[in-house]
Amino acid sequence: MEALAIVTSLALIQIVFFSFQVGASRQKHGISAPKTVGEDAFEREFRVHQNTVEQFVVFMPALWLFGYFVNPNWAAGIGVVFIVSRFMYRSAYTGDPAKRGMPFTIGLLCMAVLVLGTIIGVTMSLFGLPG
Repeated sequence: MEALAIVTSLALIQIVFFSFQVGASRQKHGISAPKTVGEDAFEREFRVHQNTVEQFVVFMPALWLFGYFVNPNWAAGIGVVFIVSRFMYRSAYTGDPAKRGMPFTIGLLCMAVLVLGTIIGVTMSLFGLPG
């Protein structure tokens, strides 16, 4: 479970880092809060952060449920892949938004494995099947 705590902490740090990137972009482009539109570069940073927060709502409980019902080390490994995919997503989206598809898909697959794996793990446990 320690590995899950580390991955959770890294994911939280990533979200904070992305929020600082939004703030820096606001300052650079003169876009004061609460505005969320302006220069394309700002809007891209803003959307990266927002999209990451939106996915965090699914990712975090899925990570811990999978860790509890299936395997904490596998969950942590999948979590690391998810975090890396979000950095890849940021790089693609801030450079050329059309290239964000592959890293987005990797993150989506990570979440799907965590959620579906949890459902399978819990179902097996309920019926006393070996896991």
